[in-house]
Amino acid sequence: MSKKEKLIARIMKLPNDFHYNEAVTLIEAHGFVQVKTGKTGGSRVRFKNGDTPITLHKPHPSGILKKYQLKDIIKALDL
Repeated sequence: MSKKEKLIARIMKLPNDFHYNEAVTLIEAHGFVQVKTGKTGGSRVRFKNGDTPITLHKPHPSGILKKYQLKDIIKALDL
């Protein structure tokens, strides 16, 4: 099983410890590219693939994503 497949299986379980770095790896594996949000972007991060955007708030200090963020990623990636 590839890393992408493992991350898909993991995110589908909506775990309590899914890390931001895992999400970035999964999003980029689906062809998304991180784009700048401007000078005042702060912890907001936007990924784009054609016309499909995904916007996340980089969680800090732990880096663990919340359930609603996982659901947004699943919906945006059509998993």
